[in-house]
Amino acid sequence: MGNLTKEQVNELAEHLENAELQAYEVTKITDDYPDMTYEDAFDIQWEIRRRKEARGTKIVGMKMGLTSWAKMKQMGVENPCYGFLADYFSVPDGGEIRIDELIHPKIEAELAFVTKKALKGPGVHIADVLAATDFVMPAIEVIDSRYKDFKFDLKSVIADNSSSTRFVTGGQMKQASQLDLKNLGVVMEINGTVVEVGAGAAVLGHPAASVAMLANMLGERGEELPAGSFVMIGAITAAVPVKKGDNFTVRYQDLGTLSGKFV
Repeated sequence: MGNLTKEQVNELAEHLENAELQAYEVTKITDDYPDMTYEDAFDIQWEIRRRKEARGTKIVGMKMGLTSWAKMKQMGVENPCYGFLADYFSVPDGGEIRIDELIHPKIEAELAFVTKKALKGPGVHIADVLAATDFVMPAIEVIDSRYKDFKFDLKSVIADNSSSTRFVTGGQMKQASQLDLKNLGVVMEINGTVVEVGAGAAVLGHPAASVAMLANMLGERGEELPAGSFVMIGAITAAVPVKKGDNFTVRYQDLGTLSGKFV
């Protein structure tokens, strides 16, 4: 159950969305609302989503965050978190990302699943996801917490749309059956230097487990993952801070490369 009033949810949604749109830091909201629940946190996120849609912004996908067992243990949580992806978050492969629109961005190498059938929790598991997947493609997420010094707790980050801000996708599309998703390797380079390497199993043991968890978490709110959904599964590599002028490239086994530049 939620402990916040509808007015408080709306106020916090406006507060956090303004911080995102105008690129300034705020303190984590649980400092002022220590009694807020996870339900409140998701209510705030869904209200930010509603505000964007009311202004004509399209929601083009979903993302999962905190999808490594180590990260969940570190944060003391049992579930990852999710966020939505708005149309203006999308950056083409090889494109430029304006750093003055962001606060303290970091990049993560991910994969994205595109579905051909709806998935509705509870009870969705890896096999359901693989059967419902049209194709898998590489993706890079730019995360940018609106919280000061990137410090937050899980409720605060959920309310802040799980630090979503920009993403790059492209490369090659392949059917899930053509890929060894658990062992699929990625290499991230910044300015030509390798900074991170990882494999698909870093995400909940199997990338499709992340999509299953998303469908089940959405099911708790009576929502489903419709056919044609674009879902980013969470970080295969650690998040790496970036600065103006940085060029980044991520190489994906069997899926090509993605790149971009912060300007």
